[in-house]
Amino acid sequence: MGVALVTGAARGIGAAVVRRLAATGWRVVAVDVCADDPALPYSLGTREQLAVVAAEHPDVVREVVADVRDAEALRSAVALAEREFGGLDAAVAAAAVMAGGQPLWETTDAQWEALFSVGVTGVANLARAAVPALLRRPEPRQGRFVALASSAAHHGLWHLAGYNAAKHAVVGLVKGLATDLRGTGVCATAVSPGSTRTDLLDATARLYDLGDVEEFARHQLVERLLEPEEVAAVVAFLCSPESSAITGSVVHADGGFQP
Repeated sequence: MGVALVTGAARGIGAAVVRRLAATGWRVVAVDVCADDPALPYSLGTREQLAVVAAEHPDVVREVVADVRDAEALRSAVALAEREFGGLDAAVAAAAVMAGGQPLWETTDAQWEALFSVGVTGVANLARAAVPALLRRPEPRQGRFVALASSAAHHGLWHLAGYNAAKHAVVGLVKGLATDLRGTGVCATAVSPGSTRTDLLDATARLYDLGDVEEFARHQLVERLLEPEEVAAVVAFLCSPESSAITGSVVHADGGFQP
């Protein structure tokens, strides 16, 4: 199919995207920071988790430990894709963090910085690193840039104003990027998942002091949590040549989310 780079690849939706792409013929560079952030009260993905994802398809997946806040590290990951696999056809920005649980005026500087440095600057860093490689493909190009937004990018969620703002920014970034890519054959899109069964959702439940993460299901018309594989299927479609009519848009893979 092609060559993709996926951030946030150690677990959750990012890991599901790596698995989906690798299983359908893609070669993938799987990137994750594999380290905790002192600003966040929960653990992030680990080297062991990233290694497990890569080991499932050892011939076509390369694992890279890198922080999306480090622009040079992402440029190195893109260079690896070009060196090992001959180029780059898709980049998926799935790395993000969750912080909040209090009104905006009580949100700390450290929480705000984590939300935007990872969830927004990290997406921009990936675009700046990956898009030149996508454009190095010969015409007619079919490059794809896909960023994970959230249902929070379209609603105001209680005690998550910083997260709301960061995810709204991702949508704006993608719309602007798509316009910059006009006429190149490279498409830029966002996917807004609803409540998906991930470690990030577990962290959100703790912010709300919920006893059971399943309580989030009542906000979705499907009346259940989504599985990461369901969102990954949408991302994989957007990475494919068949998604050529979609750019500068958001695909709401949210199970009919209603706040």
